[in-house]
Amino acid sequence: LSDPARGVHRAVLAAFTATGRPPPTAEIDRLIRADGGDPGRVRFELTEADLLAFTPGGEIRAAYPFSPAPTPIRVTWDGGPPGVSAMCAIDPLGMSAMLGRPVTITAAEPDTGRPVTVTVDALQARWAPRTAVVVAGDTGDPGRPSVDRCCGYISFFTTGRAARAWASRHPGITGTVLRRDAAPRLGHHTLR
Repeated sequence: LSDPARGVHRAVLAAFTATGRPPPTAEIDRLIRADGGDPGRVRFELTEADLLAFTPGGEIRAAYPFSPAPTPIRVTWDGGPPGVSAMCAIDPLGMSAMLGRPVTITAAEPDTGRPVTVTVDALQARWAPRTAVVVAGDTGDPGRPSVDRCCGYISFFTTGRAARAWASRHPGITGTVLRRDAAPRLGHHTLR
């Protein structure tokens, strides 16, 4: 990444970590220009790297692992803002390593709303229910950013059976069911 893109990416993640919200568009533009960058080019660079996604007006719509819009996956940690939304089920599993502290993830299973809670400390995770799994789904369109291609299809499920039933109702989504030991490693790898 260019220096302006790297600086904006760090600033956006820091804002989410501190407040649960992205910086305003004008602040992002100010940060880019202060680092000698062009706002349009830097947004394009961050979008191409699939680190951030923007609306046509330049507002952040995805800052992996954080979502500016409410999602069924919420993350809390000591000293953090209350209930930050995550883009998908994989991202928050790596947030403990990213933040250097334990996190608690609360999620609603798609279609049923049944709760799944995961407490993560680095690579150690406690799942409730113990039968919970993650579906890592994808629309199969590699030309689209993650927010449009897969984030809405990477979810927590209370059981493998519930995950497979959901997958059978969504034949256009390809993917796999991740066991509880594999999902935190993938989240850790994604955010490091």
